[in-house]
Parts: sequence; C-alpha cells; structure tokens
Amino acid sequence: MMRKIMATAIFAFLFSSTMASKVESANIETYYKASDTIDAAQQLIFKERLSAIQKIVPLDYNEFVHNYITILSSKGKEKIARALGLSKYYFPIYEKIFRETGIPEEIKFLSVVESSLNPQAVSRVGATGLWQFMYTTGKVYGLTIDAWEDERKNPVAASYAAAAYLRDAYKEFDDWLLAIASYNCGKGGVLRAIAKAGGQYNFWAIRPFLPKETQNYVPAFIATAYAMNYSKLHNINPKDANFTIQTEMVQLNSQISLESIAKATNIDIEELSILNPSYLKKIINASPTAPKSLVIPVLDKSVYEALYAVINTGGKAVFASQNITPAPKNNPLYYKVKLGDKLLDIATKHNIEVQDIKVWNNIKRGLIVPGQVLRVSETEATLLKASKYFTYRVQPGDTLLKIATKFVGTTVSGLKVVNGLAGKEVKPGTLLKIVKG
Repeated sequence: MMRKIMATAIFAFLFSSTMASKVESANIETYYKASDTIDAAQQLIFKERLSAIQKIVPLDYNEFVHNYITILSSKGKEKIARALGLSKYYFPIYEKIFRETGIPEEIKFLSVVESSLNPQAVSRVGATGLWQFMYTTGKVYGLTIDAWEDERKNPVAASYAAAAYLRDAYKEFDDWLLAIASYNCGKGGVLRAIAKAGGQYNFWAIRPFLPKETQNYVPAFIATAYAMNYSKLHNINPKDANFTIQTEMVQLNSQISLESIAKATNIDIEELSILNPSYLKKIINASPTAPKSLVIPVLDKSVYEALYAVINTGGKAVFASQNITPAPKNNPLYYKVKLGDKLLDIATKHNIEVQDIKVWNNIKRGLIVPGQVLRVSETEATLLKASKYFTYRVQPGDTLLKIATKFVGTTVSGLKVVNGLAGKEVKPGTLLKIVKG
C-alpha cells in the first residue's frame, strides 16, 4: 500500500522459503526459461478458462500469468487449499463490502496474494493484516491503530479501507489492473511508469518500467483468481479453517476481556482470538461513545444467557436472577379500582407501567370501572423459570416501555425481572432476553 513490498513478501504465499529466495533475485520468467516449455494446447485452456471467469477486472493471459498458474497448480497446491478453506469465512465479508462500495468482487483474490488470508500477517517492512496496510496508509484510510487495537487486522474495517484505496486508485487511472498495481507500489510508482511508457495507461505496456515485485504482482493476482476458481480441476481440495466460520457479531459499549467471554460461554479462547484478531491485549476497550464489535461462533441457545450476563455486567459473570432486585413473588398482587382512579395513578402507586396493567388484565382501550379488580404485579417466579425466550438488542432511543410495546404479552416489569434490571433506563447495545408469550 503506497509502498514497495519486498519480493519475498509477495511470494510468501506462492513459494516455499527456498523458492522465494531464488525468485527474489531472478524474474519469474527467467527462472522458468530453462525448465518450462509452454504447451500451445495448455495455453489455450488457461486462456479460455480465464475468459470464462472474467467479470469486470481484465484477467489477461500471457506467459507471465501462465508461469504463476503453473506454480499455483503444482508447488502452491497446499497454500491454495488453505486459502480455499479460509475463504469460506473471509470472502463473504469482502463480497458484501465490495458490493456496498462499488469494487469488483474478483478483487477479493488480491487479499490471498497479500496475506494468504491471515489477519496476523506482517511483512518485513511492517505491512499488516489481511490487506497488508502500512501504518501511515492505514491511518489515512481511517483505521484505528493504538495500544488497544490494530484495525489493519480487523477483516471488516481493513476491507472497507482497502476498498476506499482501490476506489481512489481506479478514479485516478480508470483501469483496474493499474489500480491493483498501485496497491503494491503506490500511485506514484504507477504514474512514473506511465510517464516512462509514453503516457500509456495499460499495465502490460508499463510493466517493464515498474518495480520488479510489481511486475509480478498483477500476474500473481490473475493466477490466484484462476487457481481459486479452478482448484478442483487441479485436484486441490479445500483445507478446513481451524475455527468456526458460522459467526455472529455483538456490539459492546463497555470494556470487557475475551477471557471473560470465553469463560462465561465455554468458547475456546484461541478461537475467540482468531475471530477478533485486532484486539491487541485480548481486551475490547469499548465505551458508550466508542462501541466495538465482538465476533463469536453461533452459540447454542442455552449459552446466550451467560453471554448476555457477562456482557451487561462488564465481564462479571452474574446472571440476571443474581442481580439485586426484590425477591420473586410466587403470586401476583391485585388492586380493586376506586371511584376516580385512573390507570396512570394505579401504575404509579405500584411502581409499574400502564402498559403492564393493560397486558396483565387484557385491557384494550384503557377503560376501567370502580370495583374492577386488576392484577398489578408480575408472576416473577414463573418468569425466571421460563425457558423459551428470544433476544433483542436495545436501539438508540429505546426505553423499556417502548421495547415492551413491541412484543405481544411483554411487560416492563417482566423485562426487569428476567434481565435483572432496577431502573427504567437501558443503554443502547444492551442485549435483553424477551420471554416468549
């Protein structure tokens, strides 16, 4: 990113360390000159296959691309297999972001060349993460990099930043291969090569004037797109990722450690760290003004209560029923309506909401008459034993009353009991358990 990556960094994905050292000192086409003869029939096959998968980004075929395809379909099989497994998790993230930002979907393969889909990858010169951002470029494109967090390692944040860079580069060059080349050597490097090539805005025309690693960077990208699409034809089978790829995201607004979450939910701490690679101290330093995201495997429903408890108590594994609230009542309380009583007065007197009274007594229009007996408390013991529930994340502007009115049969008192709440206020991002009616 606006930098020159050492040749070994580019080829780390493609070659073994021995091969990388050879290629670092010799062009890829030179390396293969004596040992490989390009078969005409094979040329046609590769060319037709690339043409079949081409969408927006040109997937040109030539001897440089051919040599990389040969490597990836032979010596690079193991690394392609690993990338195929990891892509099941990372590619859907890229594809969603690229759709939002107008970036061609096939540029997702660039991350394979950059990092082998390893968010912890760091090059010799300090380029970091799935998209290998340098510190300065990462900051320019809005990534948080501090003592707590390095968003260059965050799949979502870094992908948005990569999309922004590539979009800017495409606006400047009006050519996707040139934009991709600039991702390796910087826009300035591409502009200098264009000038030396007589002003031609074509990657293959300016290729001889680019740094050696950039000359090979675009062919490596095209070959990677080929290998990832035609892996089965080369007997390359995906190697499963070593973490759960079915995940969900939880918004946090208070600091909490990954260890606390792991202990409360029995999620393996290493897996949790893999899914949240940007938190440098394994602590999510979230706050109401700077919320952060937690990625977790999809959990069994029985585990969610523990998760919500530890999140809502800032890492203290306290269940809702363990909070300091009045003891549950086994039987509800009742009130006999007097002349002049209004629902609001009755609700205020019993520290409940009008909506609670309506739900408990099946009141539709708010009309009550003297002598009518009204239920004015929740059957709390029954609520705490309820096993069927779903969850709701508090939105900005929500109150317990607003939330209760969204769900048939739900009351403010009930929400307080099952979630261990004392007051009427609830913070955005808080996860609430809603008992099913």
